[in-house]
Amino acid sequence: MTFKVHSEKDAPPDAKNALKKVSDSYGFQPNIMGIFAEAPPLLDAYVTLGRMLEKTSLSPAERYIVMLTASSENDCEYCVAADSAGAKKENVPDDVVSAIRDGRTIADSRLEAFRQYARDLMKNRGRVSDDVKNDFLKAGYGPQQALEIVLGIGMKTLSNYTSRLSHTPLDSEFRDTAWRNGQEAA
Repeated sequence: MTFKVHSEKDAPPDAKNALKKVSDSYGFQPNIMGIFAEAPPLLDAYVTLGRMLEKTSLSPAERYIVMLTASSENDCEYCVAADSAGAKKENVPDDVVSAIRDGRTIADSRLEAFRQYARDLMKNRGRVSDDVKNDFLKAGYGPQQALEIVLGIGMKTLSNYTSRLSHTPLDSEFRDTAWRNGQEAA
């Protein structure tokens, strides 16, 4: 099966407006968005979930920790690169991003407790061990943040699965943050 990276010019009519908004927002159209356009409701869902994630109580660093954790756990090379570029744009500390990309512990214990919670939630399909949950709570997080992590994982599941299914080509804008199977790309 072959997937087309649509542009505003050749996208299905229901996707054209969303692609224009994405291009205006990002300054370019990421390839994953062009692939989403084949199924306009999928494009709309991803964009809407992204807007909803920005409205959560999570800081930019926490949002990117969820996204990078999901993308790396799902072994999505495209999304790790894109999320790393987004994290850089949002001034997420480089050591936080590189720790997730490299599978290392985040030095900030609060953010590491957050990452472990997101990772455990994903790996165990919604079940979180008591130790991980206790560390999350001790770090000052609660039910609201636990549910907001679910939102982030849901959003990233859409892009991770789509990218893996379609073999989304990496945008030139993300080449500096390329990633391959837990390693910096060559």
